[in-house]
Amino acid sequence: MKRRTFITLLGGTVAAWPLAARAQQGERMRRIGVLMNLASDDAEGQARLTAFAQGLQQFGWTDGRNARIEYRWAVGDAERIRKQAAELVTLAPDVILAASGVPVVTALLQATRTVPIVFAQVIDPVGAGFVDSLARPGGNATGFMTFEYSLAGKWLELLKEIAPGVKRVAVLRDVGSSSGIGQLGAIQSSASSFGMELSLVGMSDAGEIERAVTAFARAANGGVIVTGSTPAIVHRELITTLAARHRLPAVYASRYFVTVGGLISYGPDSIDPFRRAAGYVDRILKGEKPADLPVQAPTKYELVVNLKTAKALGLDLPSTLLARADEVIE
Repeated sequence: MKRRTFITLLGGTVAAWPLAARAQQGERMRRIGVLMNLASDDAEGQARLTAFAQGLQQFGWTDGRNARIEYRWAVGDAERIRKQAAELVTLAPDVILAASGVPVVTALLQATRTVPIVFAQVIDPVGAGFVDSLARPGGNATGFMTFEYSLAGKWLELLKEIAPGVKRVAVLRDVGSSSGIGQLGAIQSSASSFGMELSLVGMSDAGEIERAVTAFARAANGGVIVTGSTPAIVHRELITTLAARHRLPAVYASRYFVTVGGLISYGPDSIDPFRRAAGYVDRILKGEKPADLPVQAPTKYELVVNLKTAKALGLDLPSTLLARADEVIE
């Protein structure tokens, strides 16, 4: 670097120091709570939080400078979710990010009706009672929908397209969630038109999943649909392993299943809502109320295919499907 250029840069930096110091001294530290329904070392959870932190930085919020972010990890356990939600609320945060799932938002709303809550991934916030309407949430929660129930019918269509011989479908779902009921309803309404017989599989724990999928795989012409839910995320490696072991073509709700060996997924980008949630957190920190911020739908859906898994299953995927895929993993 030339000496004159260095002196100019240094002079500009020195001039800015007092301004920066005064700004930091006069700026109140804001507290942001984050409740994650995954383990702290889960790669998907870390990717979501990275997107959220990057989004906050774009709006001028940096952890440790003008914001303090308190993270809690619930690992998909109902009791731990309630405990962590209550713990976050006692910290009196300015706003809480409810990072995915009905159980997380439910626990937070049970703990507080005053602290603003921004949820990043909820399938049916109106049906779950979190908001009065999508346009006017009305309470202390707002955020981002995962997808509409009608999308679940598309999974059945994809399964038939990639494996025309499938006549029996195991539907893995969260039996304790209203969103699981809605997704199942959309699948059931499409099953007869495709000539498919459905078998319902709960996902309360790993043992239930393994026993049910193993029993289902004993008969021929079977396939799997894994609906969107927290248990599915938590057990995603087990589920994809079972599908491969029993040579079951499977369709998943999100990309992160395909990256760990799943065959195909169709659904919204699972990272984008966390980046967008940072915008709502910023607006709330600047004085806006969740009641006035409309719930937003996904802006991007993605079709992801794992060719290596397809070859292992002996499936020759249609070229038309590969052509419209957003990502093909080889």
